[in-house]
Amino acid sequence: MRLLICSDGSDPADHPTRLGGLIGSACHSQTTLLGIAEKEGEEGPLRQALESEAEMLRQMNVSPEIVVRSGEPIRQILAETTANEYDLAVIGARRKGSGGRYWRPEKTYEVIKAVPPPVLVAIGACRQVGRILVCTGGKKFIDDAVQMAGDIAKCVGATVTLLHVMAEPPAIYADLVRLEEDVERLLASDSELGRNLRGQKESLEKMGLNVGLRIRHGLALDQIFAQVREGEHDLIVTGTSQARGALRHYIMGDLTRGILNRADCPVLVARAGKIVDHEDAEGGFFHRLLHGFGASKPA
Repeated sequence: MRLLICSDGSDPADHPTRLGGLIGSACHSQTTLLGIAEKEGEEGPLRQALESEAEMLRQMNVSPEIVVRSGEPIRQILAETTANEYDLAVIGARRKGSGGRYWRPEKTYEVIKAVPPPVLVAIGACRQVGRILVCTGGKKFIDDAVQMAGDIAKCVGATVTLLHVMAEPPAIYADLVRLEEDVERLLASDSELGRNLRGQKESLEKMGLNVGLRIRHGLALDQIFAQVREGEHDLIVTGTSQARGALRHYIMGDLTRGILNRADCPVLVARAGKIVDHEDAEGGFFHRLLHGFGASKPA
């Protein structure tokens, strides 16, 4: 695995370098520690701070290459991930509020949509990755996210829980709810949901992983975080979709945005393979990418 850790040289509670070290050490990753100086004269102090973080990584048996770039952070992260093929990028995301659509800095959401590799967002003081929760929609397009979760789980020795949330049906369909919550019957069924969940579970088990499956009913965000609390999960995995157009970028749905907003543990936003139509594919998003993000809002 080739790993990119993006750091601003500070020491926040949500520390991407520490989380990247946990993953990088377990996966024996080729690791790059990237710092970006936004203002002239910041390169020297930033490099010193990165040297300190690199020493912490070395103590975790990770030997990073330090790269310092100057300029607008999103452009520079995109340039690095475009020039070099990374399997995973790790970024920080301090919470800036608890209301509205965006609880974290706008650049967090923009990086996730812009860069080619999956993005691991460092949230909270993560000390281990022992239990991974994968939010699966029960469709084939989430298979790449499941595979990435499995790769990490295999490295760190984590268990994986696949979670599928369904809307709460009217009370007259209580028997249907009981059927759907009977995991064994669902997996044995010939329904599209049953086939896809069975395939995801079997693919992870073939990697030698301990895999569980939970079916819940209700509002997706409420049920996801109820499962996080009950299962004491250390990492949440969700997905994005690729937009159709001449210039590739990714669409972050409301569910993924809501998970990032509310999470108290790291969130891995993995790529979903299916390309979807999106009116912004060649419009506003890339205009902001090329001409600046200063006053923009995530789409």
